Amino acid sequence: AKEASEMVLTDDNFATIVAAVEEGRTVYDNIRKAILFILPTNGGEALVMLGAILVGFSQFPLTPVQILWVNMITAVTLALALAFEPSERDVMGRAPRDPGEPVLKPLFLWRIAFVSVILMSGTFGLFIWVQGQGADIAQARTVAVNTLVMYEIFYLFNSRYILAPVLSREGLLGNRYALIAILLLILFQQLFTYWGPMQTLFGTADIGAGTWLLIVLVASSVLFLVELEKLVIRRRIRARG
Repeated sequence: AKEASEMVLTDDNFATIVAAVEEGRTVYDNIRKAILFILPTNGGEALVMLGAILVGFSQFPLTPVQILWVNMITAVTLALALAFEPSERDVMGRAPRDPGEPVLKPLFLWRIAFVSVILMSGTFGLFIWVQGQGADIAQARTVAVNTLVMYEIFYLFNSRYILAPVLSREGLLGNRYALIAILLLILFQQLFTYWGPMQTLFGTADIGAGTWLLIVLVASSVLFLVELEKLVIRRRIRARG
């Protein structure tokens, strides 16, 4: 039996089995959450560049080294924080999943496209707007990078729960590793924006407090739009029984 089986129980205590199932479901959930965070943010970056090409801009909103910075710094901080997500309350109340079920289900594909478009719209829109206010290309790119990063910070909260609402004390403050990652990322972005050596390396420039306020207001839209999308999906699921 041991040679033919895929799993051998060395401890048949029911409490141990339950704990193992809960841990397995949590790990699988966190993998899905990380995927659901990484793919839309990368999609947003790609759409920003594609939009610039389609519009015919001679100067792109993001340079290759700035894209590398965003991918490196958010992967090390925000995406890693999702690995420490605690179990959701309903994790043991769900029916067993189909082992052959794909990770990228239609819901995931829709969420990836939806969030990618939100990130692209705000980032590209602010890049064009600040240039229209007389900012040079370095300042416009600095705004674009910081808008993209702030979008990812707000979207991290959405990613903590795939369908459950996150606008609660537990949803916003329930993962201390995510809060630490956000604080570190904000610090890194301040160095990226204002520290001389970083400005030289990444082609960034100083931006004012008013511009930061605008960046935060625009980037926070993803938090509320995705929560609204979750609400619509939950109602549709309940309506189907």
